[in-house]
Amino acid sequence: MVHVLSSRTLLRPTDPERSRVFYGEQLGLAVYREFGTGPERGTVYFLGGGFLEVSGRSGTAASPALKLWLQVADMTAAHAELAAAGVEVVRGPVREPWGLIEMWIADPDGTEIVIVEVPADHPLRHRP
Repeated sequence: MVHVLSSRTLLRPTDPERSRVFYGEQLGLAVYREFGTGPERGTVYFLGGGFLEVSGRSGTAASPALKLWLQVADMTAAHAELAAAGVEVVRGPVREPWGLIEMWIADPDGTEIVIVEVPADHPLRHRP
């Protein structure tokens, strides 16, 4: 078994600066580290228990199979903060049949991001 010490999701955006504005300013993700120089330099953001690296450049958007799942403590506050930052909400907050409250947004390349609140009464909050 490989002993994994850390992990991160790598995104190669079509417009790196636009993506850094989205993730760093509009979403407000804190920077873990930066490396390189120029427009394709790398920025690694804290992403809860993991990291998101935005670096390099791609001629095409990421696969539609790629989704990011971000858990927040307060969906109402997150919704208001994202709207105030100019983030387009693709689908507003909805309590799903499985009990989670989910809202969908997308990054500048169309990568879908689900924002999730786990309500206090949800089984994910409790261990048997």
